[in-house]
Amino acid sequence: QVQLVESGGGLVQAGGSLTLSCAASGHTFSSRPMGWFRQAPEKEREFVAAISGAGSARYYSDSVKGRFTISRDNAENTVYMQMNNVEPEDTAVYYCAAAPPWTIVTMTPTGYTDWGQGTQVTVSS
Repeated sequence: QVQLVESGGGLVQAGGSLTLSCAASGHTFSSRPMGWFRQAPEKEREFVAAISGAGSARYYSDSVKGRFTISRDNAENTVYMQMNNVEPEDTAVYYCAAAPPWTIVTMTPTGYTDWGQGTQVTVSS
């Protein structure tokens, strides 16, 4: 099990930028695929981005491709998501998630076993 703590959320104007961070505990971080998901009010949780343990493979939802970048620093046990050119539709609670060690990167929530508490991102128009 790994503990995840997100930070970096807040209020940003449309067209602006924001960087989310997710700090993980434990010694298996570098072997775990990591993902970012989001949930807007009255909507289901949706995939945003994912990255393999070594950081060599990255995946994005169509809605954020070209605007968001996921990255990780295994020495610091942290995964990031740089959000550029944000839109009001990006308003949601953003969750960091960790998959089991040595598993394939997945875009489905059921592939992740550990979740952070979430951080609110609000984009004003």
